[in-house]
Amino acid sequence: MSNFDSIGSSRQDLLNACAGASSGVIAAVFVCPLDLIKTRLQVHGLRNLPPTNGSYIIASLEQIVKNEGMSGMYRGLAPTIFALLPTWAVYFTVYGKLKHEFASGTNGQLSVAGNVLAAVGAGTASALVSNPLWVVKTRIQARDIKSERVLYESTLSALRTIKREEGFRGLYSGILPSLAGVSHAAIQFPAYEKLKSYLAKTENTTVDKLSPGNLAVASSLSKLLASTMTYPHEVIRSRLQGQSYTNETGSLYSGAIDCTKKVFMRDGLPGLYRGYATNLLRTIPTNVITLTSYELIYRLLNRVLLDKKDHE
Repeated sequence: MSNFDSIGSSRQDLLNACAGASSGVIAAVFVCPLDLIKTRLQVHGLRNLPPTNGSYIIASLEQIVKNEGMSGMYRGLAPTIFALLPTWAVYFTVYGKLKHEFASGTNGQLSVAGNVLAAVGAGTASALVSNPLWVVKTRIQARDIKSERVLYESTLSALRTIKREEGFRGLYSGILPSLAGVSHAAIQFPAYEKLKSYLAKTENTTVDKLSPGNLAVASSLSKLLASTMTYPHEVIRSRLQGQSYTNETGSLYSGAIDCTKKVFMRDGLPGLYRGYATNLLRTIPTNVITLTSYELIYRLLNRVLLDKKDHE
């Protein structure tokens, strides 16, 4: 039985929330520099980079270190962590609850459709809760460091400023492509569960006893599939989140459809996949770290709490 299939009590809700939040933070720290580069490529394209015959990733890293110092590599880490805490805590908790509900009427066996619905529901809840924090993260990372204007002093001040100057429209900019991106989870998590089941069968073991290596294989392959199929929504989301809606600055895009049209008209299909290679270098190890550490942290917390309960 999968970890997700034994949900129902407040104890297991807490396990899912703690394990999900912890795994997301661990992954964010490891891949923040690549996340920074990906965000800037999505928002600005290649126009801010110096001419290079080599890798744009290497050129971006060199430019960041030169202009912003080593600390610049971790620009946006604080709002990223603040965003990841509710993102993964909500996601894994809702995902587990929905899987339990959908499986309860089918003798504990969750269908592919049930798995997809659980992933969609969890992704929607997670996006609605955390979108304002992702807006802050995107704007801080996308800001031109050469500008003399300090955009925001902190994550909290950013949320207050955006709410005051732009209202809820600013806080929820990019929400439509974010919700469209729920299809990413609807592809990734069912694929992840199927791969875990297949690997468990191959290894003649159960899903909750899979080795970290097998968990890494399942998480990386499922993420690669989902990222390739749904990546354009990330570009649109980043561009919408990176612009403001004040009267002083105006806005380049009126919405998700307008943004998609303009990006495609200007750069074609490659424009909708801007930063894709960097994203894969970032997102696959992120996903491996997140899901593998989630499973291991969940097992550890479950064992500790169960042992404690047995001694009470």
